[in-house]
Amino acid sequence: MEDYLTVGKIVNTQGIKGEVRVISKTDFAKERYQKGQTLFLFQKNQAKPIPLVVDSHRQHKNFDIVRFKDHPSINDVEKYRDGVLKIAQSDLHALSDHEFYYYEIIGATVWDEHNEKLGEISEILAPGANDVWVVKRENKKDVLLPYIESVVKHVDVQNKEVFVEVPEGLIDDED
Repeated sequence: MEDYLTVGKIVNTQGIKGEVRVISKTDFAKERYQKGQTLFLFQKNQAKPIPLVVDSHRQHKNFDIVRFKDHPSINDVEKYRDGVLKIAQSDLHALSDHEFYYYEIIGATVWDEHNEKLGEISEILAPGANDVWVVKRENKKDVLLPYIESVVKHVDVQNKEVFVEVPEGLIDDED
C-alpha cells in the first residue's frame, strides 16, 4: 500500500463557492496546492482516501484557501470538514543537500560528540531563521537543538541517526 504524508487539515468551509480553509503542515504550500495537483482526503470512518484535484488556491490570514475541481458549492465540501489532506510519498521531490522532510528527521536518534545517545527527535519547530529540533531525553528535560551547521554535524537519513556537537550551556541538567 502507498504511504502518504500529511499536507494539511480542512478546518472549515470558506464562503459559498466550494472553498475550504486548510491549516497547512507543509513547507511547500504553493506546490502542494497548485492547480491540477492531486491530494488525497482521509476522513474518519472512511476506508479509502478520496482523490481531489486542486482547482484554485490562495492564502488568507493564517489559512490556505483551496477549491477542488468539480466542487463548485459549499454543499459539495461541507462533508470534508476535519478531513486530512495528504500526498502520496512517491510524489515528493528530491531535496538538496542538508534539506530534509520532517518525517525523515522525527524519530531519529541523536548522538553527541562523545558518541553518547542524547535522545530522539520528537518534533521540529520553525520559529524563525532556522528550525529547532526538539530532542526528547529519558527522565530529563528536552533539548532544543538549533538546526545550524555548527551544531548538526551529520544526518544519516537511512539509519535515522543525527550526529551533533552540543554547544556549551545548551543542556541544563540541573533541574
